[in-house]
Amino acid sequence: MMDDRDDMVVAQEVRRAYAYLGAVTERPTAQLWDLVDEVGPIEACDRIRAARVPEALAEQSASRRDRVDGAALMAAAGEVGAHLLVPGDPGWPAHALEPLDRPRWRRGGRGGVATALRPLGLWWRGTADPALSLGRSVAVVGTRAPTPYGRAVTADLAAGVCAEGFAVVSGGAFGIDAAAHRAALGAGGCTIAVLAGGVDRLYPRGNDGMLRAVAESGAVISAQAPGTGVTRYRFLDRNRLIAALSRATVVVEAAARSGALSTAAWAAALDRPVGAVPGPVTSVASVGCHLLVRDRGAVLVGRTADVIELAGDMGETTAPPTGDARPWDGLDDVTRRILEALPITGGAAPAEIAASAGTAPTTTRAVLGRLLSTGAVVRGPEGWRRSGDGGLQLTIPAT
Repeated sequence: MMDDRDDMVVAQEVRRAYAYLGAVTERPTAQLWDLVDEVGPIEACDRIRAARVPEALAEQSASRRDRVDGAALMAAAGEVGAHLLVPGDPGWPAHALEPLDRPRWRRGGRGGVATALRPLGLWWRGTADPALSLGRSVAVVGTRAPTPYGRAVTADLAAGVCAEGFAVVSGGAFGIDAAAHRAALGAGGCTIAVLAGGVDRLYPRGNDGMLRAVAESGAVISAQAPGTGVTRYRFLDRNRLIAALSRATVVVEAAARSGALSTAAWAAALDRPVGAVPGPVTSVASVGCHLLVRDRGAVLVGRTADVIELAGDMGETTAPPTGDARPWDGLDDVTRRILEALPITGGAAPAEIAASAGTAPTTTRAVLGRLLSTGAVVRGPEGWRRSGDGGLQLTIPAT
């Protein structure tokens, strides 16, 4: 019988195995996951190192199988306060990542063309609880070259969803990503930056300070092992992870060929809601958002309530916009017509008021009596008129 210490050793062995498996191929493939599902992560490592695997997997792992060291990767992560979250861990987002394994993404099925599936682990640098933060999250993404309008809308939306208890997920890049992270930090909310490289190589370097702040109160995460640099295709892989880890994706500003559109495409493919913020029709920065709404079924988003409707639980909404309250709000049609027929100065007889309002004389006299009791109208020597403030500062009970 193993004691607790033995259990811990086994757990670390499994974790080191997942660290190795996550780095031995460039992307997690169907062939790799088939092996892990069949024999477990530790045996899978042994077979890959010995090249005792199917030909497709042997080819995928050939250049790295003798170079990757799972223990060294975990040590490198530990140096920056990160750890590896793996399947079976509390907080592992299985519900969010498993849709990446849908058969349509395999393009050839098991044994066919290698395509990226769900990651074998997430390198997690930060204090945020994975279960809490990823259980209620919204992706806010967009161009690296936003307009002042885009920055302002991003700040409002990110702060707003944080106030509603959502974590803001983005890519840590310049522009809309950075605006979303900073707004969440400023609002005291949780934000998660998903990187295209290792969590020990904060990128872009110009956002180093911001990303460190994100790690202090939220999390900086990656499917790429520590020490991994960024490439174009890793950014695309990062985008699919952002989409998978979020309940909904909101694109604030995006050009026609913006990388943010790939995040939106992944979200739609994973059956996650997509929202797009409209902009001026003359703005190049909003062309991609307009295309999402016109051609790809994205929901037009203009305020926090729209995002909550996309990402919240069934039936969850925020109060709709009502505009400023007006003194005559709630009045019935007859009362409103009689009030509007009353002069502000001088006076008028009930018959004149009834004719102007198009109401019966008896109804007009009854309404005038009620309005007199509220102070909305006065009766003087010249007849009936609105009170000195025009009856506009009073709330009149409707009949």
